[in-house]
Amino acid sequence: MPRCSWAEGDAVMSAYHDAEWGVPVRDPRMLWEMLMLEGFQAGLSWRTILYRREGFRRAFDNFDPAIVATYDDAKVEALMQDEGIIRARAKILATIGAARIYEEMAAAGEDFSAWLWSFVDGEPQQGDGASFPVSSPASEAMSKALKKRGFKFVGPVIVYAFMQAVGMVNDHAADCPQRKASAA
Repeated sequence: MPRCSWAEGDAVMSAYHDAEWGVPVRDPRMLWEMLMLEGFQAGLSWRTILYRREGFRRAFDNFDPAIVATYDDAKVEALMQDEGIIRARAKILATIGAARIYEEMAAAGEDFSAWLWSFVDGEPQQGDGASFPVSSPASEAMSKALKKRGFKFVGPVIVYAFMQAVGMVNDHAADCPQRKASAA
């Protein structure tokens, strides 16, 4: 089956592309997980993160923000020893901080999903299928708003990759069968 070229030649990447990438995600907890994983990707490849995703889920209590928000110094040290994840202290601390921000938003009655989707007016943006930008005005605005709230590792390029992954932007190639499926 033809697909976006970045997903060819690797069974795990192909399966991710065919089943997940670009499919609109509205679940706030899943959006938070994906944003955290994109942050861990900074300076690395998505393949590296995808191959360790189950390790991340195990290490970070299935990315439950209520649990991650309670992590203390001992947990940070344990995570620094966990070979199943990327052991970058700044990224680990950023994830814990982001969990606390997520929980503060929830306590204030803010829906994380609705807030994120507001940057694209609640609907997936359709790329042209031929050019593949690394950022957009929407990712720049979302990045700025996330940073203002205290999130880390959320620059406009990381945020754009997140938006592509969770279906806020449909950037499947024009000849990719998933392009039409994601547009629907």
